[in-house]
Amino acid sequence: MSTFALPSLPYAYDALEPYIDSTTMQIHHTKHHQTYVNNVNGVLSGEHAAAIKGLSLDAIQRNVAALPDAIKTAVRNNGGGHYNHTMFWTLMGKPGACNNAPFGDLKASIESTFGSFDEMQKTFNTAAATRFGSGWAWLCVDDAKKLFITSTPNQDNPLMAGVCDKPGTPILGLDVWEHAYYLKYQNRRPEYIAAFWNVVNWDKVVENYSAALAGNTAVIDVPLQ
Repeated sequence: MSTFALPSLPYAYDALEPYIDSTTMQIHHTKHHQTYVNNVNGVLSGEHAAAIKGLSLDAIQRNVAALPDAIKTAVRNNGGGHYNHTMFWTLMGKPGACNNAPFGDLKASIESTFGSFDEMQKTFNTAAATRFGSGWAWLCVDDAKKLFITSTPNQDNPLMAGVCDKPGTPILGLDVWEHAYYLKYQNRRPEYIAAFWNVVNWDKVVENYSAALAGNTAVIDVPLQ
């Protein structure tokens, strides 16, 4: 039976400097993300494996609420952690190597929904800064194909209908767990959030938006082993 593998980063660990430091990126990827992969694979090798066997990673997110109680928390935390991080890495890029602002239909939708790109950023920043404890901030597409911003605790994400407050398809996400920023920013989460905008890969976010409008999830490669 196939199990999940840690995806490679699409850039070097130091590519996001000076906004996100290479040491944080290496630890975040090889230690934290790897742990989520190991733990969800542990479920796949356990007695309740049949509940998620053969499901894609995004399908696992959508089915969390219906999983047996014996594995629900483990899959929610670790399957969620694997999905969120696999997506997160693709949402960033070396400054200057990708579009640094939204464009096309996504730009128009942001302006229509929030009034301007700056207002969208402010709303997103607030969601990220006010998420108590650990979690994520998200820009999503709802069932009516409208944009909205939300945040989730721990490793939850908006695909987890029946678990999250407001379900939808995430197209941009930011990890606000302390392990994502503490080495460089310590307790200055708003400074980390502001720095994030310098490394957002808007080419990928636009691609994810187009996928969401077509009824699909974010475009990510989920390697198996």
